[in-house]
Amino acid sequence: MLYPFTFEPIFKERVWGGRMIERLYGKPLPPRKLIGESWELSDRPGDISVIANGPWAGRTLRWLMEHHERELLGGARSLGGRFPLLVKILDAREKLSLQVHPPAALAAALRGEPKTEMWYVAEADPGAEIYAGLRPGVTRASFEAGIRAGDAVDCFHRVPVRRGDAMFLPSGRVHALGAGLVVFEIQQNSDTTYRVSDWNRVGLDGKPRDLHIAESLQSIDFADFEPGLCGGGEGADGGTTARELVRDPLFSAVLRSLPGEALWRPDAGVMHILAVVSGRLGVESAAGSSWLNPGQFCLIPAAGGEVSLGSRGATSFLQARAG
Repeated sequence: MLYPFTFEPIFKERVWGGRMIERLYGKPLPPRKLIGESWELSDRPGDISVIANGPWAGRTLRWLMEHHERELLGGARSLGGRFPLLVKILDAREKLSLQVHPPAALAAALRGEPKTEMWYVAEADPGAEIYAGLRPGVTRASFEAGIRAGDAVDCFHRVPVRRGDAMFLPSGRVHALGAGLVVFEIQQNSDTTYRVSDWNRVGLDGKPRDLHIAESLQSIDFADFEPGLCGGGEGADGGTTARELVRDPLFSAVLRSLPGEALWRPDAGVMHILAVVSGRLGVESAAGSSWLNPGQFCLIPAAGGEVSLGSRGATSFLQARAG
């Protein structure tokens, strides 16, 4: 019988990264490296998450998909036989490149993969901001002129953010993380990014990083102006306080809070991904019980039986479901 799974993180060195993932969440980062990404749940070629707990520890998410896909996913759709989502923590000590991901209708022609995602801001320095969508009045012609002049950033809409904010980023929306942010990212299982600009910096190899101007211009939604932060008001839901962040055909995400000594049971027969934001989250099933700390993730299979989630003290966590 399947049970709630935790996985070993996969760390990615990035020129814009830092050490906050270790400082905030105690993850054992490789020494003397700038780690920008911790891939918490991945079924990408060459980057496969390894199960960290229970009797199947040491096996992989790829193995689960190959041998137990339907029990794992339930009614969720796979992505060509692969796990449908990729889940990360990002640590942006510097700005990320100004970028876009190709929409589904164009991705194959551009030899890429569509990528819709969301960011949940876990930590933010004072004055932190993100770039998302276009400023009013920007056209393809003015955007191209901005690229030629080296000031394409002036075409981007800037959004001040703080801890607890969230932004939905459908394919085709130009975007970038600003400096001083740690975010939880939920996205389609894709790794296609087209860079418009990278602040004239060099990569880890000392060479300028590639830009993808032609692909970017084909991918950008030039009718996407000034998108706002996502997530409405909070409401009671089965013993939790729930704030819906994203409801999309590809995935949904809810921020849930448990006050003090509390218990909540997620819907049975559905796959859930949990990401602890603050406090401690207890996960109990027929296979046993465990506690998750901030920055830890858990995959609850659709056929894993009834699961109960508990807290000791105020606890907040993201709950995501694949479409």
